[in-house]
Amino acid sequence: MKLHIINSNSMGNAYVLESESGETLLIECGVRFELIKKELSFRLNRVSGCILTHLHDDHSKSIKDALSAGINVWASKGTHEACGTDKHHRARITANGHKFQVGSFKVLSFDVKHDVKEPLGFLINHEECGNVLFLTDSYYCEYTFRNLNNIIIEANYCQTILDDRLARGTNPKFLRDRVIESHMSLDTCKKTLSANDLSRVNNIVLIHLSDGNSDAKRFQREVQEQTGKVVHVAYKNQIIPFNKNPF
Repeated sequence: MKLHIINSNSMGNAYVLESESGETLLIECGVRFELIKKELSFRLNRVSGCILTHLHDDHSKSIKDALSAGINVWASKGTHEACGTDKHHRARITANGHKFQVGSFKVLSFDVKHDVKEPLGFLINHEECGNVLFLTDSYYCEYTFRNLNNIIIEANYCQTILDDRLARGTNPKFLRDRVIESHMSLDTCKKTLSANDLSRVNNIVLIHLSDGNSDAKRFQREVQEQTGKVVHVAYKNQIIPFNKNPF
């Protein structure tokens, strides 16, 4: 299994899990669809489906294009309604606690804490990558997960960096407050990881880092020191081996 980072920041988020057979699962579609097609080598017939966390444009920009291209998109009812896609014949509704199958990928949806209607996180299972946690755009996660093999988790900002930028007048207070109320900090990310059993985890991928309120090298170092795991900071066009076992 490979994890392909198409993009991962406030300008757009899209990720692909690709199996050895070439079957792919698209996670988020927050960039131009032309870019998604290019990164998939235009092999849309290999895409089993797309799972979408919430309505914000940096995650859902290409939802209508994906549906028009024949890709089933799983998202909450609230997300589909907000995107104007709830009537499309390829729109698939999921919700907290719902288990469903996307090709060879098994998915469990769970609710998260964001500032939109019915946002979701996903627990993904495939024989090649094991259990993968996908958690983004949530200031907190109330759940813990068993038998994780790989983790894709938001580490959007650092509280001290955010406060310093406010003090210097770089960030207005309303923006600072909005970030705190809708995104996961480095500290919360670390606490979320520590709440879970990481004994079987091979990779931790930090996603959706804020351009101005984060420090990639620091985030990677701190999470690696805490967990003792291989930690990646997601960047455009990155490809990460994402197997169930570390070999």
